[in-house]
Amino acid sequence: MWTFPLMKSFLALAFLYFPFFPSGNGQIETETPGFDLCESGNTAFRAGEEVVYKIYYNWNFVWLSAGEVTFRVEEQPDAYKLTATGRTYASYEWFFKVRDYYEAVVDKTTLRPIRTIRDVQEGGYRLYEKVEYQNGRQTVTSWRGKEKGKLTPKDIKLNGCAHDVLSAIYFVRNQPFDGLAKGATFPMRVFLDREEYNLRIKYLGKIPDLEVKNQGRFKAIALSPETIAGTVFSEGAVMTVYATDDENHLPLLINSPVSVGSIKAVLKSHTKLRHPLASRLR
Repeated sequence: MWTFPLMKSFLALAFLYFPFFPSGNGQIETETPGFDLCESGNTAFRAGEEVVYKIYYNWNFVWLSAGEVTFRVEEQPDAYKLTATGRTYASYEWFFKVRDYYEAVVDKTTLRPIRTIRDVQEGGYRLYEKVEYQNGRQTVTSWRGKEKGKLTPKDIKLNGCAHDVLSAIYFVRNQPFDGLAKGATFPMRVFLDREEYNLRIKYLGKIPDLEVKNQGRFKAIALSPETIAGTVFSEGAVMTVYATDDENHLPLLINSPVSVGSIKAVLKSHTKLRHPLASRLR
Protein backbone atom coordinates (compact mmCIF):
# COMPACT_ATOMS: atom_id res chain seq x y z
CA MET A 1 0.00 0.00 0.00
CA TRP A 2 2.26 2.78 -1.24
CA THR A 3 0.04 5.66 -0.18
CA PHE A 4 -0.04 4.48 3.44
CA PRO A 5 3.71 4.87 4.09
CA LEU A 6 3.74 7.93 1.87
CA MET A 7 1.17 9.80 3.96
CA LYS A 8 3.14 8.94 7.03
CA SER A 9 6.34 10.03 5.36
CA PHE A 10 5.04 13.54 4.88
CA LEU A 11 4.10 13.62 8.49
CA ALA A 12 7.66 13.06 9.29
CA LEU A 13 8.40 15.92 7.06
CA ALA A 14 5.96 17.68 9.02
CA PHE A 15 4.73 19.06 5.90
CA LEU A 16 2.56 15.71 3.62
CA TYR A 17 1.79 12.86 2.18
CA PHE A 18 2.23 12.29 3.76
CA PRO A 19 3.69 11.62 6.33
CA PHE A 20 5.62 9.14 9.82
CA PHE A 21 5.39 5.86 11.58
CA PRO A 22 4.45 5.51 15.25
CA SER A 23 7.17 4.94 17.80
CA GLY A 24 4.69 3.34 20.16
CA ASN A 25 6.55 4.55 23.24
CA GLY A 26 3.59 6.54 24.57
CA GLN A 27 5.77 9.38 25.86
CA ILE A 28 7.18 12.59 24.45
CA GLU A 29 10.57 12.83 26.17
CA THR A 30 11.45 16.52 25.92
CA GLU A 31 9.63 19.32 24.16
CA THR A 32 11.63 21.44 21.74
CA PRO A 33 11.61 25.03 23.08
CA GLY A 34 8.98 27.11 21.29
CA PHE A 35 7.23 24.10 19.74
CA ASP A 36 3.58 24.12 20.81
CA LEU A 37 1.52 21.09 19.75
CA CYS A 38 -1.71 22.85 20.72
CA GLU A 39 -1.46 26.00 18.64
CA SER A 40 0.19 27.38 15.54
CA GLY A 41 -0.44 30.43 13.42
CA ASN A 42 -0.33 30.03 9.66
CA THR A 43 2.37 31.77 7.66
CA ALA A 44 3.31 28.90 5.31
CA PHE A 45 0.26 28.26 3.07
CA ARG A 46 -2.92 29.90 1.80
CA ALA A 47 -6.31 28.99 0.37
CA GLY A 48 -6.06 27.84 -3.24
CA GLU A 49 -2.70 26.13 -2.86
CA GLU A 50 -2.45 22.92 -4.90
CA VAL A 51 0.60 20.68 -4.87
CA VAL A 52 1.08 17.47 -6.85
CA TYR A 53 3.67 14.75 -6.22
CA LYS A 54 4.67 11.90 -8.50
CA ILE A 55 5.18 8.58 -6.72
CA TYR A 56 7.83 6.05 -7.73
CA TYR A 57 8.20 2.50 -6.42
CA ASN A 58 11.52 0.65 -6.60
CA TRP A 59 11.18 -3.09 -7.00
CA ASN A 60 14.11 -5.35 -7.90
CA PHE A 61 16.27 -2.30 -8.78
CA VAL A 62 13.67 -0.97 -11.24
CA TRP A 63 11.93 2.38 -10.57
CA LEU A 64 8.27 2.25 -11.60
CA SER A 65 6.03 5.32 -12.01
CA ALA A 66 3.26 4.30 -9.62
CA GLY A 67 0.88 7.25 -9.34
CA GLU A 68 0.24 10.76 -8.05
CA VAL A 69 -0.87 12.51 -4.88
CA THR A 70 -2.60 15.91 -5.00
CA PHE A 71 -2.91 18.21 -1.97
CA ARG A 72 -5.38 21.11 -1.95
CA VAL A 73 -6.30 23.89 0.49
CA GLU A 74 -9.79 25.46 0.55
CA GLU A 75 -10.95 28.28 2.81
CA GLN A 76 -14.03 28.21 5.04
CA PRO A 77 -15.21 31.05 7.34
CA ASP A 78 -13.25 29.88 10.41
CA ALA A 79 -11.37 26.91 9.03
CA TYR A 80 -9.25 25.46 6.24
CA LYS A 81 -10.34 22.33 4.39
CA LEU A 82 -7.26 20.27 3.54
CA THR A 83 -7.53 17.35 1.11
CA ALA A 84 -5.13 14.77 -0.29
CA THR A 85 -6.12 12.48 -3.16
CA GLY A 86 -3.92 9.57 -4.21
CA ARG A 87 -4.35 7.32 -7.21
CA THR A 88 -2.24 4.87 -9.16
CA TYR A 89 -1.54 5.25 -12.87
CA ALA A 90 -3.39 2.84 -15.17
CA SER A 91 -0.03 1.34 -16.23
CA TYR A 92 0.66 0.36 -12.58
CA GLU A 93 -2.73 -1.07 -11.68
CA TRP A 94 -1.90 -4.57 -12.91
CA PHE A 95 0.30 -4.64 -9.82
CA PHE A 96 -1.78 -2.68 -7.30
CA LYS A 97 -4.70 -0.25 -7.58
CA VAL A 98 -5.14 2.69 -5.21
CA ARG A 99 -7.91 5.28 -4.81
CA ASP A 100 -7.36 7.14 -1.52
CA TYR A 101 -8.97 10.32 -0.18
CA TYR A 102 -7.98 12.15 2.99
CA GLU A 103 -9.75 15.27 4.30
CA ALA A 104 -9.14 17.44 7.36
CA VAL A 105 -11.04 20.56 8.40
CA VAL A 106 -8.71 22.52 10.70
CA ASP A 107 -9.23 25.56 12.91
CA LYS A 108 -7.67 28.67 11.35
CA THR A 109 -6.21 29.94 14.62
CA THR A 110 -4.62 26.71 15.89
CA LEU A 111 -4.41 24.44 12.80
CA ARG A 112 -5.75 21.61 14.97
CA PRO A 113 -8.30 19.28 13.31
CA ILE A 114 -12.03 19.73 13.85
CA ARG A 115 -13.16 16.75 11.76
CA THR A 116 -11.44 14.39 9.36
CA ILE A 117 -12.36 11.78 6.75
CA ARG A 118 -10.39 8.84 5.38
CA ASP A 119 -11.78 6.97 2.38
CA VAL A 120 -9.27 4.27 1.46
CA GLN A 121 -9.40 1.79 -1.43
CA GLU A 122 -6.13 -0.12 -1.81
CA GLY A 123 -6.29 -3.40 -3.71
CA GLY A 124 -9.00 -5.40 -1.94
CA TYR A 125 -8.77 -3.31 1.25
CA ARG A 126 -11.56 -0.82 2.05
CA LEU A 127 -11.87 1.64 4.91
CA TYR A 128 -14.08 4.65 5.59
CA GLU A 129 -13.55 6.67 8.75
CA LYS A 130 -14.94 9.96 10.01
CA VAL A 131 -13.51 11.56 13.17
CA GLU A 132 -14.91 14.48 15.16
CA TYR A 133 -12.47 16.24 17.52
CA GLN A 134 -13.74 17.83 20.74
CA ASN A 135 -10.53 19.77 21.33
CA GLY A 136 -11.80 21.54 24.45
CA ARG A 137 -12.20 18.15 26.17
CA GLN A 138 -9.35 16.41 24.33
CA THR A 139 -11.62 13.62 23.12
CA VAL A 140 -12.56 12.28 19.70
CA THR A 141 -15.45 10.29 18.25
CA SER A 142 -14.52 7.91 15.45
CA TRP A 143 -17.07 6.37 13.07
CA ARG A 144 -15.37 3.54 11.16
CA GLY A 145 -16.22 0.70 8.80
CA LYS A 146 -15.72 -0.78 5.34
CA GLU A 147 -18.62 1.23 3.88
CA LYS A 148 -19.78 4.80 4.49
CA GLY A 149 -23.29 3.65 5.40
CA LYS A 150 -22.15 0.99 7.89
CA LEU A 151 -20.01 2.72 10.50
CA THR A 152 -19.36 1.83 14.14
CA PRO A 153 -18.85 4.79 16.55
CA LYS A 154 -16.29 4.90 19.35
CA ASP A 155 -15.41 7.68 21.83
CA ILE A 156 -11.71 7.97 22.69
CA LYS A 157 -9.90 10.12 25.27
CA LEU A 158 -6.65 11.77 24.19
CA ASN A 159 -3.66 12.51 26.42
CA GLY A 160 -2.99 15.89 24.84
CA CYS A 161 -3.32 18.02 21.71
CA ALA A 162 -3.27 15.73 18.67
CA HIS A 163 -3.34 15.93 14.88
CA ASP A 164 -4.36 13.57 12.14
CA VAL A 165 -1.94 12.57 9.35
CA LEU A 166 -3.03 15.42 7.06
CA SER A 167 -3.31 18.31 9.51
CA ALA A 168 0.12 17.38 10.91
CA ILE A 169 1.74 18.10 7.55
CA TYR A 170 0.45 21.66 7.40
CA PHE A 171 1.05 22.20 11.11
CA VAL A 172 4.72 21.29 10.78
CA ARG A 173 5.17 23.42 7.67
CA ASN A 174 4.48 26.37 9.96
CA GLN A 175 7.16 25.55 12.52
CA PRO A 176 10.46 27.49 12.73
CA PHE A 177 13.50 25.50 11.67
CA ASP A 178 16.13 28.24 11.42
CA GLY A 179 16.98 28.13 15.12
CA LEU A 180 17.30 24.35 15.35
CA ALA A 181 20.69 22.72 15.70
CA LYS A 182 21.54 19.81 13.44
CA GLY A 183 20.41 16.62 15.15
CA ALA A 184 17.68 18.32 17.21
CA THR A 185 14.38 16.48 17.57
CA PHE A 186 10.83 17.73 18.03
CA PRO A 187 7.56 15.99 18.91
CA MET A 188 4.31 15.34 17.05
CA ARG A 189 1.25 13.62 18.54
CA VAL A 190 -0.95 11.90 15.93
CA PHE A 191 -4.35 10.19 16.19
CA LEU A 192 -4.61 7.34 13.69
CA ASP A 193 -6.61 4.11 13.50
CA ARG A 194 -8.27 4.88 16.85
CA GLU A 195 -4.91 5.14 18.60
CA GLU A 196 -2.79 8.04 19.81
CA TYR A 197 0.90 8.02 18.86
CA ASN A 198 3.72 10.16 20.21
CA LEU A 199 6.33 10.62 17.49
CA ARG A 200 9.65 12.37 17.08
CA ILE A 201 11.20 14.05 14.04
CA LYS A 202 14.95 14.64 13.71
CA TYR A 203 16.21 17.79 12.02
CA LEU A 204 19.13 16.82 9.75
CA GLY A 205 20.14 20.36 8.85
CA LYS A 206 20.36 22.48 5.70
CA ILE A 207 21.12 21.18 2.23
CA PRO A 208 22.80 23.99 0.22
CA ASP A 209 22.03 22.54 -3.23
CA LEU A 210 19.35 19.88 -3.83
CA GLU A 211 18.38 18.83 -7.35
CA VAL A 212 14.72 17.91 -7.89
CA LYS A 213 13.77 16.22 -11.15
CA ASN A 214 12.10 18.65 -13.60
CA GLN A 215 11.93 21.35 -10.90
CA GLY A 216 15.49 22.65 -10.68
CA ARG A 217 17.85 23.11 -7.74
CA PHE A 218 16.92 24.36 -4.28
CA LYS A 219 18.26 25.29 -0.89
CA ALA A 220 16.52 22.78 1.35
CA ILE A 221 16.13 21.47 4.87
CA ALA A 222 16.19 17.75 5.67
CA LEU A 223 14.29 15.80 8.31
CA SER A 224 13.96 12.18 9.33
CA PRO A 225 10.96 10.67 11.14
CA GLU A 226 11.02 7.65 13.41
CA THR A 227 10.25 4.30 11.85
CA ILE A 228 9.50 0.96 13.47
CA ALA A 229 9.99 -2.52 12.10
CA GLY A 230 6.80 -4.20 10.96
CA THR A 231 4.71 -4.82 7.87
CA VAL A 232 5.93 -1.62 6.15
CA PHE A 233 9.46 -0.91 7.47
CA SER A 234 12.44 -3.19 8.02
CA GLU A 235 14.62 -2.98 11.14
CA GLY A 236 16.83 0.13 11.02
CA ALA A 237 15.05 1.74 8.05
CA VAL A 238 15.81 5.46 7.66
CA MET A 239 13.39 7.84 5.95
CA THR A 240 14.46 11.28 4.70
CA VAL A 241 12.27 14.23 3.75
CA TYR A 242 13.47 17.42 2.02
CA ALA A 243 11.58 20.73 2.00
CA THR A 244 12.26 24.22 0.68
CA ASP A 245 14.42 26.37 2.93
CA ASP A 246 12.07 29.35 2.67
CA GLU A 247 8.78 30.52 4.18
CA ASN A 248 6.73 27.88 2.34
CA HIS A 249 8.53 24.84 3.79
CA LEU A 250 7.18 23.04 0.75
CA PRO A 251 8.05 19.32 0.57
CA LEU A 252 10.28 18.67 -2.43
CA LEU A 253 11.37 15.06 -2.15
CA ILE A 254 10.79 12.07 0.12
CA ASN A 255 12.88 8.90 0.15
CA SER A 256 11.17 6.13 2.10
CA PRO A 257 12.38 2.54 2.41
CA VAL A 258 9.71 -0.12 2.88
CA SER A 259 9.92 -3.80 3.76
CA VAL A 260 9.90 -4.73 0.06
CA GLY A 261 11.61 -2.11 -2.11
CA SER A 262 11.40 1.64 -1.56
CA ILE A 263 9.22 4.64 -2.37
CA LYS A 264 10.10 8.08 -3.68
CA ALA A 265 7.77 11.08 -3.82
CA VAL A 266 8.92 13.93 -6.08
CA LEU A 267 7.33 17.37 -6.44
CA LYS A 268 5.62 17.54 -9.84
CA SER A 269 3.75 20.86 -9.78
CA HIS A 270 2.52 23.64 -7.50
CA THR A 271 0.12 26.58 -7.80
CA LYS A 272 -0.84 29.50 -5.56
CA LEU A 273 1.91 29.15 -2.98
CA ARG A 274 1.75 31.78 -0.26
CA HIS A 275 5.34 32.96 -0.82
CA PRO A 276 7.75 33.04 -3.77
CA LEU A 277 10.13 30.07 -3.88
CA ALA A 278 13.06 32.06 -2.60
CA SER A 279 14.97 28.81 -2.06
CA ARG A 280 15.17 28.08 -5.80
CA LEU A 281 18.75 28.34 -7.06
CA ARG A 282 18.14 27.69 -10.76
